[in-house]
Amino acid sequence: MTTIHVDSSKKYDVIIDGGLLSRCGEIIRDTCGGNIAVIVSDDNVFALYGMDLTSRLEQNGYDVKSFVIEHGEKSKNTENLVELLRFLAQNNVSRSDVICTLGGGVVGDFGALAAGMFNRGMPLAAIPTSLLAMVDSSVGGKTAVDLPEGKNLVGMFYQPDVVLCDYELLGTLSPEFFADGMAEVIKYGVISSESLFETLESSDGEDIRSLRDKDLVEKIIGECVAIKRDIVGEDELDKGIRQLLNFGHTIAHGIEQQSGYTIFHGNAVASGMVSISRAYAAMGKCQPSVPERIEAVVKKYGLPSELPFEPAALSNAAIHDKKRMGKNITVVVPEKIGHGVLEKIPVEKMIEYIGVKK
Repeated sequence: MTTIHVDSSKKYDVIIDGGLLSRCGEIIRDTCGGNIAVIVSDDNVFALYGMDLTSRLEQNGYDVKSFVIEHGEKSKNTENLVELLRFLAQNNVSRSDVICTLGGGVVGDFGALAAGMFNRGMPLAAIPTSLLAMVDSSVGGKTAVDLPEGKNLVGMFYQPDVVLCDYELLGTLSPEFFADGMAEVIKYGVISSESLFETLESSDGEDIRSLRDKDLVEKIIGECVAIKRDIVGEDELDKGIRQLLNFGHTIAHGIEQQSGYTIFHGNAVASGMVSISRAYAAMGKCQPSVPERIEAVVKKYGLPSELPFEPAALSNAAIHDKKRMGKNITVVVPEKIGHGVLEKIPVEKMIEYIGVKK
């Protein structure tokens, strides 16, 4: 078991272990308290783990309610958010009760935003079930829903009370969804840890995908969480160094929007990372080997390296991205593997950083 303590505006632990779901009831009771536990999940995940979680919570004295949305990014919208808030009110949930998010990034973002808004904030236990959520979105306090105009435009920073990463749950992920999370793992290696990136280069990808090497899986999740913990501890509100975590994401959000959110987030991030690193290598601002190494690892873990849309369309999407600050947008420069830096560029120049061929 690995426990990583996050020291932000709210102090909490991220616990990483196999079989953690069986112990989640007592942990949530100890960290969150309350009388009512509201499980927020999607239809796919709830069918797999919802009744088990319900039983564990009931065994620890909770009156359990469930709010289940249709799986997929399209459910992360303001209509469902209002429905969830009304559900909490209709079930007499108080600010001392707890929301338990059970699922991937969509469920985590959506449920955590409701927890932060209802009665101006209530306890939150995050139980991520996807690799992407375990290594990235469940940690750091970013919550949001989408608007038709762009992704994650309605949100707030709201930290959980505990995050429970049971990597045994990854065993039910499809290869596509597992690969989706690997994009974020690759990101952490590029921006902050050459040793993590080298582990991905040298490891048998099937050892990770199949959970055959559980110690390695726990180590990888733990290292990603620790990197994010350190960055968030320095810049919780995303005004400086935390923007390193956006490597590849500005292009990725444009890809997702252009696809009507049918392209997975990790697939979009993978294409975005390769695209932006090619551009900076062409400008002589990063080592020439960087885009080649990123592309090789991206392909190794079943992710795309080429952009699915024209640069002009993706550049236009960047204008509406929440990362834009006035007339500028901050882009992550992968100077070398394990070290990223931030550069502000004019929004109208964004097209020059998209679609550079190798």
